[in-house]
Amino acid sequence: MPVCEPTYGSEEREALIDAFDSGWVSSGGEYNDKLETDFAAYCHVKHGVSVCNGTVAIHLAIRALGLSAGDEVIVPNHNGIYGIYALMYEGITPVLVEAEGLTWNIDPDLIERSITPKTKAIMVVHLYGHPCDMDAISEIAEKHGLPVIEDAAQAHGAEYKGRRAGSLGTIATFSLFANKVITSGEGGVIVTDSEELANKCRYYRNQCFPLNGPRHFIHEDIGYNYRMTNIQAALAWAQLGKIDDLIDGRRRVNAEYRRHLEGVPGIGFQHEMSWAKNIFWMTAITIDPVEAGFKRNDLERHLMDQQIQTRRLFVGMNQQPVLETETQDSGEEAGFPVSDFLADNGLYLPSSSHLEQEKIEAISVAITELGSS
Repeated sequence: MPVCEPTYGSEEREALIDAFDSGWVSSGGEYNDKLETDFAAYCHVKHGVSVCNGTVAIHLAIRALGLSAGDEVIVPNHNGIYGIYALMYEGITPVLVEAEGLTWNIDPDLIERSITPKTKAIMVVHLYGHPCDMDAISEIAEKHGLPVIEDAAQAHGAEYKGRRAGSLGTIATFSLFANKVITSGEGGVIVTDSEELANKCRYYRNQCFPLNGPRHFIHEDIGYNYRMTNIQAALAWAQLGKIDDLIDGRRRVNAEYRRHLEGVPGIGFQHEMSWAKNIFWMTAITIDPVEAGFKRNDLERHLMDQQIQTRRLFVGMNQQPVLETETQDSGEEAGFPVSDFLADNGLYLPSSSHLEQEKIEAISVAITELGSS
């Protein structure tokens, strides 16, 4: 049983065939424009820029903001490394801030102490589909004159106090990888209310060709081939048309797991705050080995023996061999105890939007069996 599968139907086939029949299979086709316009509208912002994956979306956002070598950017320690890579491409130092223990997102109370004269931005990540506490973060950012980059790779349609992810910062990035709520196979989208930032992203995305006028192969800046194809855009655009149903599917899956597993000794879930709509990109659980009577790795093996895939939660940036970076105290004690606990004891369960109830029940039974054995 895969940990996640995309959900496709006739709409995707029709859009793909239409894009193919148009003869426009690379970037710049009708579906690129439709995806950018409709995705931005879905996020309640003005501008969308399609790109070839979520990591390059962050890279373009960084370039558009004018960040450069020697700058520092506040980032969550509990996080996938992919956005950190984008900072490292430009020689920017990621400054690590610990997670808080309920949503596992960056702890706003620990951000300000990590700001220095070199700090040039705050990057937030809406982990596993739960939005960060954006009022608290925005207040700090405004106080220090810092832009906020939203890494919403896992949070398509998530809401903070009724406002959608993608509309909560200066510029936001999304991934359209195959395991995301909507997908283009590989792909990403940048959204922002700033026409200037959007145009800079478009400029760098396309080898720094001028946005208007003829192409004479004269380039004034370093650019990239970060374009999305019309074929990929067609797939993502068709998926966007059913995003609310796909999100409902993820939330249904999470609710079923909770119904079966909440109250089981040692099993914990990511909390959903009253001000948030968590899309539950993945249903993530933690295992307290003392209370559960087994370790995360035991459960991982037990489920795999029954052909049930899982994935471990992210390993904190403080544990990544590739990173030579500043770290900050977390709370009153040095270190990253929340991140370390999640890395050592967390995993996510099969979470496809279309996952059948009987499979959720079977997975839940397998988990409870291990605890009672």
